[in-house]
Amino acid sequence: MKPIKAGLLGLGTVGAGTYHVLQRNQEEIRRRAGRGIEVAMVAVRNLERAKRIVGSEVEVVADPFAVVNNPDIDIVVELIGGYDLTRELVLQAIANGKHVVTANKALLALHGNEIFEAAQAKGVMVAFEAAVAGGIPIIKALREGLSANRIESVAGIINGTTNFILSEMRDKGLDFGTVLKQAQELGYAEADPTFDIEGVDAAHKLTIMSAIAFGIPVQFGSAHIEGISQLQAVDLRYAEQLGYRIKLLGITRRTTVDGKEGIELRVHPTLVPGARLIANVEGAMNAVLVQADAVGATLYYGKGAGAEPTASAVIADLIDVTRLATADPYSRVPHLAFQPTELADVPILPMEEIRTSYYLRVTVQDQLGVMADLTRILADAGISIDAVLQKEPGEKARTDIVIITHQTREKYVNAAIAKIESLATTVGKVVRIRLESLG
Repeated sequence: MKPIKAGLLGLGTVGAGTYHVLQRNQEEIRRRAGRGIEVAMVAVRNLERAKRIVGSEVEVVADPFAVVNNPDIDIVVELIGGYDLTRELVLQAIANGKHVVTANKALLALHGNEIFEAAQAKGVMVAFEAAVAGGIPIIKALREGLSANRIESVAGIINGTTNFILSEMRDKGLDFGTVLKQAQELGYAEADPTFDIEGVDAAHKLTIMSAIAFGIPVQFGSAHIEGISQLQAVDLRYAEQLGYRIKLLGITRRTTVDGKEGIELRVHPTLVPGARLIANVEGAMNAVLVQADAVGATLYYGKGAGAEPTASAVIADLIDVTRLATADPYSRVPHLAFQPTELADVPILPMEEIRTSYYLRVTVQDQLGVMADLTRILADAGISIDAVLQKEPGEKARTDIVIITHQTREKYVNAAIAKIESLATTVGKVVRIRLESLG
């Protein structure tokens, strides 16, 4: 069979990695796909750089719509990023009857429902393994490998930048700002790291995984998002003393509140018991823990970013699309794992209804009766205490009291924190970090 022709939109880190891996492993890829896959056209801003990468055999253009509208292109590979232009390009490619492979988690988290609906109507595929966790095949695992299961929860370290920062803060006792600067110098963090450090990137990925795990539409706007920019090294140290490590986790879980089923969708710093495998994922690595009824717990670990790890996922999608390009559209794996007519309308729960345990750090004046006041407020809110760590008084006769609670609803903790902060003996704000046992 003649090779299938792909058009690349973008030739940055991932685009160049994709081209190089396709070239290097072209015979292996042909044997797997049943036919060759060749890059026939590339759209980029920097034409000269692109020509140095792909040579003279590949057509290089500045207008991405020239690729999308080229009748000879079978698959459009979108590696530009962003929301608006890429949405227009992907929808135009679909309208032209072309399959799409994308690594763009933001695009799918915001516009996935529209894109999947358009692809379904046109009978083409949108493949996006590279959009979540880089080279880890977590999308295929959720959509296919675990399709016999009722998935109960997904929890993951899905942003390498924040995991690197937290690892360095814990190992070296450095503050957030110092480690962020190091991460930028090493290339782990962007010049503008906001999406990473504030949890937005992780929330994009979690939104996609949640939709596949539970068969619901993508609902990024309903996600609860907190980043790591406010974390202090002292809290990582206290967590370690209590047997925990702090990770930025994306968590999505089936749960029942007052007899009604709902879905948790949240990204935030989380205490995890130090004995858990996921607590020991360090540096820029990613890991995703899936809990399902038949198989139990499965853990997926690997590089969540980088040229060739992400290219691995892009090319896996290219191979899948090549294999299935001529198949009956109704025989293909649905975009969100469940048949489009079978997506559920289970609501995303508001954060105040979430049940979990909590780490609370209260800085107080070292006075008689302070601990009694704290325990009374928590007891009045129906919150039971699991562990307490009280430090020796320091400067200005102030001390830190760290409390680990048993599971309770977020709204009860919010009310208790407000009362604690109103005490005359409390200094500043209460530090609240959620805790998950992930057992």
